Amino acid sequence: MSINLVYFDSTTDIKAAIAREKQIKGWTRNKKNALIESINPQWNDLSENWGK
Repeated sequence: MSINLVYFDSTTDIKAAIAREKQIKGWTRNKKNALIESINPQWNDLSENWGK
């Protein structure tokens, strides 16, 4: 099984990050997929070139 990074949010506020994570965890799979596809429609691995 391969794991790819297909979505991420960025913030400097830890409370906002925790609230966002809880919000997304409560969503349906379809809503999560729509969020991913709104910024990454090809489901590319966003971590592919990190550290290079």
